Amino acid sequence: MTFLFVVLPHMTFSKALSRRSFGALLLASSAAACAPRVPDSAPVAPQVNWLPEYGPLRDAGYDLPAIPLQYTEGVNRRMEGIYTGEAPAGSIDVDPYAKFLYHVKFDGTATRYPVGVGRQGRTLSGLATIQLKKAWPGWTPTANMLRTEPEVYGSFRGGIPGGLRSPLGARALYIYRNGRDTYYRVHGTNDLDSIGNSGSAGCIRMFNQDIIHLFNNVSLPMTINIRSESESMRVDPEYYNRGRELPPKIVDPEDLLGAEAIANDKKPDLTQLAFN
Repeated sequence: MTFLFVVLPHMTFSKALSRRSFGALLLASSAAACAPRVPDSAPVAPQVNWLPEYGPLRDAGYDLPAIPLQYTEGVNRRMEGIYTGEAPAGSIDVDPYAKFLYHVKFDGTATRYPVGVGRQGRTLSGLATIQLKKAWPGWTPTANMLRTEPEVYGSFRGGIPGGLRSPLGARALYIYRNGRDTYYRVHGTNDLDSIGNSGSAGCIRMFNQDIIHLFNNVSLPMTINIRSESESMRVDPEYYNRGRELPPKIVDPEDLLGAEAIANDKKPDLTQLAFN
């Protein structure tokens, strides 16, 4: 089964062009060739290096940068389509093997977002519940993160407050099971290369523009399903094991905890949130 694309005005097909659409493009190209030539002295509009849905965004007093095109190539972008998975309407369905998150709607459609996931064996699976969501949340490494990868997380055991320095980015959805916090999150990130790949400690990462979009459409509580390997192979074999596994990224503590980093990171203004 595959995700059937409904292409919005600013989107392009990920599949091959049909003969008819190719002919239309050829005709358009021929018509353009016959058009009067623009004088060389005409001003040239600046080239936009991002998709409309991933442009610069003002949020909570911060100016979030655009996501360059190199990170949103092919299917690694937000899309709307017919949902063909197995999760119920009004829920979130995550495929950690295909690196997609689906927000399943009641009309049979879904918004599909690209995600980054944990390295193999570190991702939660099965049904759970999103019981809490926060804008610009703070972050503290869990005891398990400190125990298994002290070289990555040890310097940050005291935590980082919400803001531009926080690894949870612009928004976070908190996943619970049987009323208890699993310590897994769906959250934003500035680590653009991680989207579409495996590499985090287990949480589900999204572009900040995408987590803001999802956050604004999530009603609490909401069921979340994280697909098993067999479910991923059954539902979306086309993209099974998409992406690559990245090594742990060790951040210089000075970049997040140094005096300059703290001075440059003002507190978020939660009265000025964007609705991307």
